[in-house]
Amino acid sequence: MKLIPVTKNYLWGGNKLREFYGKTSKDDIIAESWEFSVHADGESQTEKGSFKEYLQKNPTALFENGGEFPVLIKYIDALDNLSVQVHPDNEYALKVENDNGKTETWYILEAEQGAGIYCGFKKDTDKAEFLKSVELGTATDYLNFIPVKKGDCFLIKAGTVHAIGKGCLILEIQQNSNTTYRVYDFNRVGADGKKRQLHVDKAMDVINFSAFKDVTGGSDYQQIEGGKIRLLTSCEYFTVKELILNGEYKDLNKNSFIAVCVVEGNGLVNGESAKKGDSFFIDRNKQLAISGNLIAVLTTKE
Repeated sequence: MKLIPVTKNYLWGGNKLREFYGKTSKDDIIAESWEFSVHADGESQTEKGSFKEYLQKNPTALFENGGEFPVLIKYIDALDNLSVQVHPDNEYALKVENDNGKTETWYILEAEQGAGIYCGFKKDTDKAEFLKSVELGTATDYLNFIPVKKGDCFLIKAGTVHAIGKGCLILEIQQNSNTTYRVYDFNRVGADGKKRQLHVDKAMDVINFSAFKDVTGGSDYQQIEGGKIRLLTSCEYFTVKELILNGEYKDLNKNSFIAVCVVEGNGLVNGESAKKGDSFFIDRNKQLAISGNLIAVLTTKE
Protein backbone atom coordinates (compact mmCIF):
# COMPACT_ATOMS: atom_id res chain seq x y z
CA MET A 1 0.00 0.00 0.00
CA LYS A 2 1.57 3.26 -1.14
CA LEU A 3 1.41 6.19 1.28
CA ILE A 4 0.62 9.83 0.48
CA PRO A 5 2.50 12.15 2.85
CA VAL A 6 1.60 15.34 4.69
CA THR A 7 4.07 18.19 4.17
CA LYS A 8 5.08 20.89 6.65
CA ASN A 9 6.37 24.40 6.03
CA TYR A 10 8.80 25.61 8.69
CA LEU A 11 11.08 28.63 8.46
CA TRP A 12 14.30 26.56 8.42
CA GLY A 13 13.22 24.30 5.53
CA GLY A 14 14.38 24.12 1.92
CA ASN A 15 13.20 22.60 -1.34
CA LYS A 16 15.24 19.43 -1.83
CA LEU A 17 12.22 17.27 -1.05
CA ARG A 18 10.34 18.85 -3.94
CA GLU A 19 13.29 18.88 -6.35
CA PHE A 20 14.78 15.46 -5.68
CA TYR A 21 12.15 13.37 -3.85
CA GLY A 22 9.01 14.29 -5.78
CA LYS A 23 7.12 15.85 -2.89
CA THR A 24 4.39 18.38 -3.67
CA SER A 25 2.88 21.13 -1.54
CA LYS A 26 0.88 24.34 -1.82
CA ASP A 27 3.62 25.97 0.27
CA ASP A 28 6.82 27.40 -1.18
CA ILE A 29 8.94 25.48 1.33
CA ILE A 30 8.78 21.78 2.19
CA ALA A 31 10.65 21.45 5.47
CA GLU A 32 9.20 18.05 6.37
CA SER A 33 7.27 15.29 4.64
CA TRP A 34 5.40 13.00 7.05
CA GLU A 35 5.39 9.70 5.18
CA PHE A 36 3.86 7.42 7.82
CA SER A 37 1.70 9.26 10.34
CA VAL A 38 -1.47 8.64 12.31
CA HIS A 39 -0.82 11.69 14.53
CA ALA A 40 -3.56 14.30 14.85
CA ASP A 41 -1.12 17.02 13.75
CA GLY A 42 -0.86 15.45 10.30
CA GLU A 43 -2.25 12.14 9.05
CA SER A 44 -0.81 10.50 5.94
CA GLN A 45 -3.20 9.03 3.40
CA THR A 46 -3.46 6.09 1.04
CA GLU A 47 -4.95 6.03 -2.45
CA LYS A 48 -8.12 4.64 -0.85
CA GLY A 49 -8.36 7.04 2.09
CA SER A 50 -6.96 7.64 5.56
CA PHE A 51 -4.00 5.52 6.68
CA LYS A 52 -5.21 5.81 10.28
CA GLU A 53 -8.67 4.54 9.35
CA TYR A 54 -7.17 1.61 7.46
CA LEU A 55 -5.25 0.56 10.58
CA GLN A 56 -8.33 0.97 12.78
CA LYS A 57 -10.26 -1.36 10.47
CA ASN A 58 -7.34 -3.79 10.16
CA PRO A 59 -5.61 -3.85 13.58
CA THR A 60 -3.75 -7.10 12.91
CA ALA A 61 -2.01 -5.40 9.98
CA LEU A 62 0.33 -4.02 12.65
CA PHE A 63 0.75 -6.83 15.15
CA GLU A 64 -0.85 -10.22 15.79
CA ASN A 65 -2.84 -8.85 18.73
CA GLY A 66 -3.49 -5.42 17.22
CA GLY A 67 -2.29 -2.24 18.86
CA GLU A 68 -1.30 1.30 17.97
CA PHE A 69 0.98 2.37 15.14
CA PRO A 70 4.16 3.09 17.14
CA VAL A 71 6.10 5.40 14.83
CA LEU A 72 6.02 8.57 12.76
CA ILE A 73 8.40 8.52 9.79
CA LYS A 74 9.36 11.75 8.03
CA TYR A 75 11.87 13.41 5.73
CA ILE A 76 13.54 16.58 7.05
CA ASP A 77 15.28 19.13 4.84
CA ALA A 78 17.36 21.54 6.94
CA LEU A 79 18.30 24.52 4.80
CA ASP A 80 19.08 26.25 8.11
CA ASN A 81 19.70 25.00 11.66
CA LEU A 82 16.72 23.61 13.50
CA SER A 83 16.18 24.87 17.03
CA VAL A 84 18.13 23.43 19.94
CA GLN A 85 15.46 21.22 21.46
CA VAL A 86 14.60 18.18 23.55
CA HIS A 87 11.77 15.66 23.73
CA PRO A 88 10.30 14.22 26.93
CA ASP A 89 9.98 10.55 27.77
CA ASN A 90 6.64 8.73 27.86
CA GLU A 91 5.92 9.37 31.54
CA TYR A 92 6.40 13.14 31.35
CA ALA A 93 4.77 13.56 27.93
CA LEU A 94 1.64 11.61 28.85
CA LYS A 95 1.27 13.49 32.13
CA VAL A 96 1.95 17.00 30.81
CA GLU A 97 1.10 16.92 27.08
CA ASN A 98 -1.27 13.95 26.68
CA ASP A 99 1.10 12.71 23.99
CA ASN A 100 3.75 10.03 23.68
CA GLY A 101 7.38 10.68 24.49
CA LYS A 102 9.81 10.91 21.62
CA THR A 103 12.85 8.79 21.01
CA GLU A 104 14.00 9.09 17.40
CA THR A 105 16.64 8.01 14.93
CA TRP A 106 18.24 10.04 12.15
CA TYR A 107 19.43 8.39 8.95
CA ILE A 108 21.53 10.85 6.93
CA LEU A 109 20.46 10.98 3.28
CA GLU A 110 22.63 13.92 2.22
CA ALA A 111 25.03 16.26 3.98
CA GLU A 112 26.64 19.36 2.53
CA GLN A 113 30.30 20.13 3.19
CA GLY A 114 30.78 20.81 6.91
CA ALA A 115 27.22 19.82 7.86
CA GLY A 116 26.55 18.09 11.13
CA ILE A 117 24.26 17.58 14.09
CA TYR A 118 24.27 18.74 17.68
CA CYS A 119 23.67 15.79 19.96
CA GLY A 120 23.93 15.81 23.75
CA PHE A 121 26.56 17.52 25.90
CA LYS A 122 30.33 17.54 25.44
CA LYS A 123 30.73 16.87 29.15
CA ASP A 124 28.58 16.43 32.23
CA THR A 125 26.68 19.68 32.69
CA ASP A 126 24.35 20.96 35.37
CA LYS A 127 20.99 22.63 34.93
CA ALA A 128 22.04 26.06 36.18
CA GLU A 129 25.11 26.17 33.94
CA PHE A 130 23.19 25.26 30.81
CA LEU A 131 20.30 27.58 31.65
CA LYS A 132 22.77 30.46 31.89
CA SER A 133 24.19 29.57 28.46
CA VAL A 134 20.67 29.65 27.00
CA GLU A 135 20.15 33.14 28.42
CA LEU A 136 23.50 34.28 26.97
CA GLY A 137 22.88 32.70 23.56
CA THR A 138 25.84 30.31 23.90
CA ALA A 139 23.89 27.05 24.27
CA THR A 140 25.57 25.36 21.29
CA ASP A 141 28.99 25.83 22.96
CA TYR A 142 27.99 23.10 25.40
CA LEU A 143 26.69 20.66 22.81
CA ASN A 144 28.47 17.83 21.10
CA PHE A 145 28.78 18.66 17.37
CA ILE A 146 29.12 15.63 15.09
CA PRO A 147 30.05 16.07 11.41
CA VAL A 148 27.88 13.74 9.32
CA LYS A 149 27.92 12.06 5.93
CA LYS A 150 25.51 10.10 3.80
CA GLY A 151 24.58 6.76 5.39
CA ASP A 152 25.30 7.75 9.01
CA CYS A 153 22.66 6.88 11.62
CA PHE A 154 22.10 8.17 15.15
CA LEU A 155 19.66 7.10 17.86
CA ILE A 156 18.49 10.14 19.84
CA LYS A 157 16.87 9.06 23.09
CA ALA A 158 14.20 11.12 24.82
CA GLY A 159 15.92 13.63 27.10
CA THR A 160 18.87 14.21 24.75
CA VAL A 161 19.21 17.87 23.82
CA HIS A 162 19.86 18.12 20.08
CA ALA A 163 19.59 20.08 16.84
CA ILE A 164 19.81 19.14 13.17
CA GLY A 165 22.39 21.39 11.54
CA LYS A 166 21.94 23.24 8.26
CA GLY A 167 22.82 21.31 5.14
CA CYS A 168 21.44 17.99 6.38
CA LEU A 169 18.74 15.96 4.66
CA ILE A 170 17.45 13.31 7.00
CA LEU A 171 15.00 10.43 7.24
CA GLU A 172 13.68 10.42 10.79
CA ILE A 173 11.99 7.45 12.43
CA GLN A 174 10.47 8.45 15.76
CA GLN A 175 7.85 7.54 18.27
CA ASN A 176 4.34 8.59 17.31
CA SER A 177 4.59 12.00 18.96
CA ASN A 178 4.82 15.69 18.10
CA THR A 179 5.99 17.03 21.45
CA THR A 180 9.06 19.24 21.15
CA TYR A 181 10.50 21.66 23.71
CA ARG A 182 12.58 24.43 22.11
CA VAL A 183 15.48 25.56 24.26
CA TYR A 184 17.19 28.01 21.91
CA ASP A 185 16.23 29.19 18.40
CA PHE A 186 19.22 31.30 17.28
CA ASN A 187 17.15 34.47 17.92
CA ARG A 188 15.24 33.98 14.66
CA VAL A 189 11.91 35.53 13.81
CA GLY A 190 9.12 33.96 11.78
CA ALA A 191 7.10 35.35 8.89
CA ASP A 192 5.04 37.30 11.43
CA GLY A 193 8.16 39.12 12.62
CA LYS A 194 8.03 37.45 16.03
CA LYS A 195 10.38 34.98 17.67
CA ARG A 196 9.07 31.44 17.94
CA GLN A 197 7.92 30.23 21.33
CA LEU A 198 10.49 28.59 23.60
CA HIS A 199 9.72 25.99 26.25
CA VAL A 200 12.74 26.40 28.52
CA ASP A 201 11.10 25.45 31.82
CA LYS A 202 9.70 22.18 30.50
CA ALA A 203 12.94 21.45 28.67
CA MET A 204 14.93 21.79 31.87
CA ASP A 205 12.60 19.28 33.50
CA VAL A 206 13.41 16.56 30.98
CA ILE A 207 17.00 17.11 29.76
CA ASN A 208 19.63 14.49 30.52
CA PHE A 209 22.61 16.62 31.57
CA SER A 210 25.18 13.80 31.38
CA ALA A 211 27.83 13.73 28.66
CA PHE A 212 26.56 12.21 25.41
CA LYS A 213 27.12 8.50 24.81
CA ASP A 214 26.27 6.99 21.43
CA VAL A 215 23.82 4.11 21.89
CA THR A 216 22.84 3.71 18.23
CA GLY A 217 24.27 0.22 17.86
CA GLY A 218 23.80 -1.13 14.37
CA SER A 219 25.78 -3.72 12.48
CA ASP A 220 28.01 -4.29 9.48
CA TYR A 221 26.49 -5.20 6.15
CA GLN A 222 25.31 -8.75 5.62
CA GLN A 223 25.54 -10.00 2.06
CA ILE A 224 22.26 -11.33 0.71
CA GLU A 225 21.15 -12.54 -2.68
CA GLY A 226 20.72 -9.42 -4.79
CA GLY A 227 22.49 -7.01 -2.47
CA LYS A 228 23.31 -6.33 1.16
CA ILE A 229 21.50 -5.29 4.34
CA ARG A 230 22.50 -3.89 7.71
CA LEU A 231 20.86 -3.00 11.00
CA LEU A 232 20.89 0.76 11.51
CA THR A 233 19.46 0.79 15.03
CA SER A 234 16.96 -0.93 17.30
CA CYS A 235 15.15 0.14 20.45
CA GLU A 236 11.90 -0.70 22.22
CA TYR A 237 9.92 1.46 19.76
CA PHE A 238 11.35 0.48 16.37
CA THR A 239 13.95 -1.50 14.44
CA VAL A 240 15.47 0.11 11.34
CA LYS A 241 17.49 -1.52 8.55
CA GLU A 242 19.13 -0.25 5.36
CA LEU A 243 18.77 -2.38 2.22
CA ILE A 244 21.07 -1.78 -0.74
CA LEU A 245 19.70 -3.76 -3.64
CA ASN A 246 20.63 -4.67 -7.19
CA GLY A 247 18.33 -7.61 -7.67
CA GLU A 248 15.46 -8.96 -5.59
CA TYR A 249 14.79 -9.16 -1.85
CA LYS A 250 11.94 -10.90 -0.01
CA ASP A 251 10.91 -10.76 3.62
CA LEU A 252 7.96 -12.21 5.52
CA ASN A 253 7.61 -10.64 8.96
CA LYS A 254 5.06 -12.60 10.98
CA ASN A 255 5.31 -10.33 14.01
CA SER A 256 5.24 -6.76 12.67
CA PHE A 257 4.30 -4.46 9.82
CA ILE A 258 7.11 -3.26 7.53
CA ALA A 259 7.38 0.41 6.53
CA VAL A 260 9.42 0.84 3.35
CA CYS A 261 11.03 4.15 2.35
CA VAL A 262 12.77 4.12 -1.03
CA VAL A 263 15.52 6.71 -0.59
CA GLU A 264 17.48 6.16 -3.79
CA GLY A 265 17.01 4.48 -7.18
CA ASN A 266 13.94 2.74 -8.51
CA GLY A 267 12.32 -0.65 -8.93
CA LEU A 268 9.24 -2.51 -7.75
CA VAL A 269 7.67 -3.01 -4.33
CA ASN A 270 5.21 -5.92 -4.35
CA GLY A 271 4.74 -5.41 -8.06
CA GLU A 272 4.12 -1.66 -7.86
CA SER A 273 6.49 0.85 -9.44
CA ALA A 274 8.73 2.46 -6.84
CA LYS A 275 11.12 5.40 -7.11
CA LYS A 276 13.16 7.64 -4.85
CA GLY A 277 10.83 9.26 -2.31
CA ASP A 278 8.09 6.61 -2.43
CA SER A 279 6.85 4.95 0.77
CA PHE A 280 4.96 1.67 1.17
CA PHE A 281 3.20 -0.05 4.07
CA ILE A 282 3.34 -3.86 4.20
CA ASP A 283 0.86 -5.60 6.50
CA ARG A 284 2.15 -8.00 9.12
CA ASN A 285 2.40 -11.56 7.83
CA LYS A 286 2.35 -10.44 4.18
CA GLN A 287 5.43 -10.92 2.09
CA LEU A 288 7.52 -7.95 1.08
CA ALA A 289 9.10 -8.33 -2.36
CA ILE A 290 11.45 -5.58 -3.58
CA SER A 291 13.36 -5.63 -6.84
CA GLY A 292 15.47 -3.12 -8.71
CA ASN A 293 18.53 -0.99 -8.22
CA LEU A 294 17.76 1.01 -5.10
CA ILE A 295 18.35 1.80 -1.46
CA ALA A 296 15.44 1.36 0.96
CA VAL A 297 15.04 1.93 4.68
CA LEU A 298 12.88 -0.72 6.36
CA THR A 299 11.19 -0.05 9.71
CA THR A 300 9.53 -2.67 11.92
CA LYS A 301 8.90 -3.16 15.62
CA GLU A 302 10.55 -6.34 16.86
